[in-house]
Amino acid sequence: MYPAELTTPIAKDLTDFGFEGLTSPEEVSTALNAKEGSVLMVVNSVCGCAAANARPGAKLAISNGKKPDRLVTVFAGVDREAVEKAREYLLPYPPSSPSIALFKDGKLVHMLERRHIEGNSAQAIAHNLMDAFENYC
Repeated sequence: MYPAELTTPIAKDLTDFGFEGLTSPEEVSTALNAKEGSVLMVVNSVCGCAAANARPGAKLAISNGKKPDRLVTVFAGVDREAVEKAREYLLPYPPSSPSIALFKDGKLVHMLERRHIEGNSAQAIAHNLMDAFENYC
């Protein structure tokens, strides 16, 4: 587990922008079992090489045109049980942090794994997500 002094400002980067921080398995299940609407979930991370562009990419994507009905985040290395529950919904994808997933009517419809995030600009990540929003939101 990471110290709060490190993770709180990183978490606030998303929660101050309208993402709801999910900290329990029950909160994750409630958010991702929604049978109607769309949910964007960011698995947040302290990893500077990938998360540094994942958060801005997600924020940029929701600032343009269509966007999901609900924005949520879980924090890898902080809210262990919530992240474990989220990863059940992300199957068949392996655990990946950071990662960004889009759910439509309770089903996973689009996934950006760490390998899709790392090495890409925030703008490239945002464009990928905006394309998914056009199709599913």
